[in-house]
Order: sequence, then structure tokens, then C-alpha cells
Amino acid sequence: MSRPTDIALTALAPIVWGSSYFVSTEFLPGAPPLTVAALRALPAGLLLLAVTRQLPGRDWLGRVAVLGLLNFALFWSALFIAAYRLPGGVAATLGAVQPLVVLLLAALWLGTPLRLASVLAALAGLFGVGMLILGPEARLDPVGISAALLGALSMAAGTVLSRRWQPPVPPLSFAAWQLTAGGVLLVPLALVIDPRLPQMDAAALGGLLWLGLVGGALTYWAFFRGIAKLGPAAVAGLGFLSPLSAVVLGWAVLGQGLSPLQAAGAVLVLGSVWLGQKAAALGPKKFRTKFLGRA
Repeated sequence: MSRPTDIALTALAPIVWGSSYFVSTEFLPGAPPLTVAALRALPAGLLLLAVTRQLPGRDWLGRVAVLGLLNFALFWSALFIAAYRLPGGVAATLGAVQPLVVLLLAALWLGTPLRLASVLAALAGLFGVGMLILGPEARLDPVGISAALLGALSMAAGTVLSRRWQPPVPPLSFAAWQLTAGGVLLVPLALVIDPRLPQMDAAALGGLLWLGLVGGALTYWAFFRGIAKLGPAAVAGLGFLSPLSAVVLGWAVLGQGLSPLQAAGAVLVLGSVWLGQKAAALGPKKFRTKFLGRA
């Protein structure tokens, strides 16, 4: 596939993830969050294992466990803690520091050049997300802030390590291993913290199927495939599409207002995504030549 096609396919992951808050609140109201996270990860991982019929070898078990912890168990736990203790705008804005962390970790662990254009794109995206969803009613809770930052750091580390530790298997198998490992780690955590099961009706079942099959299995296959094809820096920049998707969905489906400031933030987010992809594709020398008119 061409690079634009790879970018478009990978971008589906954060766009779909933007629907998670809507699905959780509309179809699974009051459900225990860690239990929902476990039900989202483990069945999806086991389903993909049944499809791929490929298990990790002994030499990969430790690395898969670390990736399952970073990308799912720790990240989703911190995400839910932040969501319950902070307004959504504050939590999402703090989580939007992830692309900056990915750039730094990729430079340290992968030797990827730390490009000025990529850093500026990440800062623009962070500022755009703040304009998009950060309201004047925002309150600051130390535990929630710590959880949001921990989640961003965890997912950033998992993203970079998913590129560093590339097993000789298709992305679908790699996603199956990590989802299963994350689900296995989440189950005891959910049993200890809040062992309740969500009330299951047709709406709740549909919400779980969406979160697990589409928001879990399908999107994480696209996400890990994108990391292998595009690199962690390019993929992390696409993460700004997730809060944008959530705001657009709230406006289109729930009738929530969209202020001029939010519209400007949306434009800035899209501009940051475009700039980040151009910087990653061209490299620093070609980027300066094409956009700044100098070598």
C-alpha cells in the first residue's frame, strides 16, 4: 500500500477510539470501568488468537507481557481513573502530551532524529486539543492529573516499544498477543477494585461488542500495523484525531454545541496532524527545502 493509504488506515484507530466515551456513557452507564476494560480486551484478544492460531514463543512472553501492561492494563486503568476524577477536557488535554513523549522516547530508544517540525506539530496539536475541549469549569485533582499523565507515558512507552520489539508475525497476531496479555492483567485488577458486572441488555451488549471488536480488535490491528509501517512518531501524531472525533460525535449525535473557539481548535488539530505526517515522511532536509525554501 502507498503511504497515504497506510496513514488513512492507521487514522481509523484514533477516530474510532474517539467514540469510546459516547458508547460507554450512552450504552454502558454506571458500568464498572475496569471490568468493562477487561471485557473489552480479553475476549477480543482471545478471538484474534482463535483466528490467527499463533501463540508467542517463550522468548516473546516477557516482552508481550510488558506491552500488554503498557498499552492496555496500565493505560486503560489510568485512563478510567482520570476520566472519573477530572473533567473530560482536562483528562484529554493531559493525555495529548503523548505524542511529545513518543518523540522523546523514540529518540532515546530507537535513535530516531528529534525533528523540530515534529515537535512543533505535537505542540500545535496539544494546543488545539486544549482549545477544542478544555472549558472554564475545569477543576484540577492531583490524583486525576497523575493518572492522566501516567496513562500518556504508559501508552507512549508501549507505542515505541511496539516498534522496537517487532516479532516475525503479522500485525493481527501481534495485536492478539497484546490484547490477551492486557486482558489477563486487567481481570484480577477488576476483581480486586470493583468486581461488579455491567447490567447486560441489548444496548450494553452492543456497546461491549463495539468496544471489543471494533474499538479493540480491529483498531489495534490497524494501530500496530501503522507503527510497523509508519513509525511511532507518525502514528502518535494521529492520536490527536481521537478527541476531535469525540467532539464531532457529540455535536452530530448528541446535539452538543460547537463554539468558534472549538472550531478553530479543530482546524489547528487537523493542521498539526498534516504537519506531523509531512515532517515524518520528508525528513528534516527535504522538509526545509520544500516548505521553508532552504536546504
